[in-house]
Amino acid sequence: MVATLVIVGIALGALSAVGWVVSVANSAPNINQLHPRDPGQISEVFTADGQRLGYLKSHVLRTVVPSSQIPKTLKQATVAIEDRRFYQHGGVDYYAILRAGVRDVFNGGGSIQGGSTLTMQLVRNTYLPERYLKSRDLKYKIIEAKLAEQLEKRHTRAWILDNYLNDVPYGTVNGQNAYGVGAASQLFFNKPVAKLNLAQVALLAGLPQAPTSYNPFLHPALAKSRRHEVLQSMVTSRYISQAQADAADALPLEVQPNNYYTARQQPYVLDYVQQVLDQKLGTKAVDQGGLKVYTTINLAYQDQARTAILNELGQPGDPASALVTIDPANGNILAMANSTTYQQSQFDYATQANRQTGSAFKVFALMTLIHDYNGDPNTTYYDSKELLPGWLPGYPTYHVQTSEHTYQGRINITKATVLSDNTVFAQLAADIGFKKLDAMAHAMGITSPLQGNPSEVIGGLKVGVSALQMADAYATIDNGGWHIPPTVISKVVYPNGKVVDLGNPPRQQVFSDAQAYAATQVLKGVITSGTGTSANYGCPAAGKTGTTSNYTDAWFVGFTPKLSTAVWVGYPSATTSMNDVNGLGPGFGGTLAAPIWKTFMSQAAAGYCGDFTAPATPWQGKPFTGSTYAHFALGGSSPQSTSATGSTGNTGAAPTSSTPTTPTTGGQYTNPQLYNPAPQTGGGNGTGTTGLPPAAHPGSGGASPAP
Repeated sequence: MVATLVIVGIALGALSAVGWVVSVANSAPNINQLHPRDPGQISEVFTADGQRLGYLKSHVLRTVVPSSQIPKTLKQATVAIEDRRFYQHGGVDYYAILRAGVRDVFNGGGSIQGGSTLTMQLVRNTYLPERYLKSRDLKYKIIEAKLAEQLEKRHTRAWILDNYLNDVPYGTVNGQNAYGVGAASQLFFNKPVAKLNLAQVALLAGLPQAPTSYNPFLHPALAKSRRHEVLQSMVTSRYISQAQADAADALPLEVQPNNYYTARQQPYVLDYVQQVLDQKLGTKAVDQGGLKVYTTINLAYQDQARTAILNELGQPGDPASALVTIDPANGNILAMANSTTYQQSQFDYATQANRQTGSAFKVFALMTLIHDYNGDPNTTYYDSKELLPGWLPGYPTYHVQTSEHTYQGRINITKATVLSDNTVFAQLAADIGFKKLDAMAHAMGITSPLQGNPSEVIGGLKVGVSALQMADAYATIDNGGWHIPPTVISKVVYPNGKVVDLGNPPRQQVFSDAQAYAATQVLKGVITSGTGTSANYGCPAAGKTGTTSNYTDAWFVGFTPKLSTAVWVGYPSATTSMNDVNGLGPGFGGTLAAPIWKTFMSQAAAGYCGDFTAPATPWQGKPFTGSTYAHFALGGSSPQSTSATGSTGNTGAAPTSSTPTTPTTGGQYTNPQLYNPAPQTGGGNGTGTTGLPPAAHPGSGGASPAP
């Protein structure tokens, strides 16, 4: 009777246990209701001709490797050490679970450790919701087993093994976590996984069980012991002979520290590429990674640009500089160079330094005259003269001069452009309308905000602009009046093969090719006989110098039939003057920026010396007559009382800027806040006050060409 009761009790207990197991299994979702987590992959960036620039920054290193590129020995080693009965069980090894359960009971209970098949590990790493991963008790194991069996029915063993090998964590080196055999092979051996030998395969296969403990860089003795264990497991599983195992065991670890994933050619470019990708594709897609990003960057131009900068400004204490060059025919950014290295500063002068332009902004007034008013710069005349306070209605303190304090009398706009006469362009801007001027600048490619202030025409901008913006804007003239937004990415290839074309942005016609050609003829004179003669390398080119008040910024922006290039020079602090750089005297655009432009463009030309193509139908302009600023109210601003500065030698009292005034220690330019000057309350060179808004920037101008 007692025996019967015992048997009945055991049966009832077993039934109760079975019922509990079934209940737990039924409470869990089915595999087809779960979406596998994608840990993402690292994204690779290439130049225009397919050279690898590097990888986008990521803490997770993962590159999916096709099954055909994973060595057979690595698959065998993984099965031998992690799940010897992988090809016999149905996703769950009940014998292994039972052994693990008994071991854990005798060790004090708690979570169940061990007994997981490769399929169960894949389920854990990829499918199980986070809430199930918080505990590793028997209930968790039941759910894991259920999903593993379902996964086995949906996929082949080969599929499960390949996905496991591409997903499991292999360890961390220098803060980067390697997921999958592709990343792990590069991280530990500096070679593709397909090229691993037996000893390296065995070392790799042993890492997932305890990636930190067996890390060969941290614990080489433990790593070697684990490798031995893997090799012996392969012998036991009859994948290799004992002789093969002994030969592999005798080898050193053969690990190789490397910078494969951290090496970045042109890191400023890579940072900008990542920023553009976030804007174009969204941060989620970029973070997910696995992208192959093909840029428009030309490495030869990059090297030539940096060399050109350092040839002129390579001495300790020299100001910083940036150069951007664009293909005007398609908007491709071909080079973006800085004077500093990424180790000195991660701030990118080429795209992030918003600085005052000085007289380089006058080109937008020239184009407004030609396009909006059909005004011929050769037959449109103004008086070159000092503009005393009160000359402009609504701006009683706006005072404009030339840098030399000498004046030409009656001159046309062409000559005023060549000589960069501030007083003529200040009058022209008042007549054509400040809002029209700003609209033209924006249409041509300037993206910084503009306020319609009188001083903008001579470079008094509230926010400032970058070298990228200026190269883009001048490219619109170079491209026959068509503006194409600048692009640094030609295409992006997703992991599934989908291709996104980013190399053909929409273009917009701003003015006609005949009008662009007319402006080009004016700007050619700046190089042949004006303020930009230092940019002349003997081939047809057009451009404009820019110098700011107190010599804080120097520019040369110009173009040939094939390239539009902007060069900026200045100290990080927007208030630090370039009074005498390398004995060259005051820091004019023609003195500091134009020689850099010349050196780069002569090299980048690679022997090309063609002229600009004349339009089929020449543009016919006419004299523009603005009677006493009659056009001031047409598209102009309402009177203002705020202050600003203008181009070199044009405007009033010395600025009382609130911008930072000192660079960082050791001459390393690391503070981005120094590059976006706050509005200033006073203007230029101490000759009076302006009645305008923001900071100032010189334009040379006057009786003789400024340096």
